[in-house]
Amino acid sequence: MHLCTRAEHDFFSFDLNMELCFNREVENTAYIALGSNLGDREMNLLRAVTEIARIPGTRVTGLSHFYETSPVGFKDQPPFNNAVLRISTGLSPGDLLLSLQRIEDEVFKRKRGVMNGPRTMDLDILLYNDLMLESENLVIPHPEMTRRRFVLQPLNDIAPDAVHPASRRNISAILASLESDESVTKI
Repeated sequence: MHLCTRAEHDFFSFDLNMELCFNREVENTAYIALGSNLGDREMNLLRAVTEIARIPGTRVTGLSHFYETSPVGFKDQPPFNNAVLRISTGLSPGDLLLSLQRIEDEVFKRKRGVMNGPRTMDLDILLYNDLMLESENLVIPHPEMTRRRFVLQPLNDIAPDAVHPASRRNISAILASLESDESVTKI
């Protein structure tokens, strides 16, 4: 990955936390996973889509079907509703993450407790262009996405030909080869 500074190029900004050189004039495609299993799950997904569309410099360009899915990991909890959103954004991955966390915390009053536990809203960056990034706060592509049917099925709805940057396989091929006992039902 090429790193640069403001001194080199006026239109670049350097995000020290993400170690990423970023051209703010370029639109970037990102895929965001949405999940909710508390409250009105379907309304929570719709509200999250609306809130993400309000992020400055960001527009929604695709939305999967909604799915009811079984919990993964911590199983003693209600089922989830899940979806995947495609956005076009001028934000860096780090700024996008901060915007998504603000939505989780301020709009949905998310309490971070049990890992993979119940939540009103969980927003995860799955893919960001073909970027591979690993930092203290963010890993792209999402490290668990290729093992989760509740992520791959809705992602396949809107981006079957998207290529996972680490495996170089497209989403439909990854989904077809997934062995999982998860229940994923289109709503």
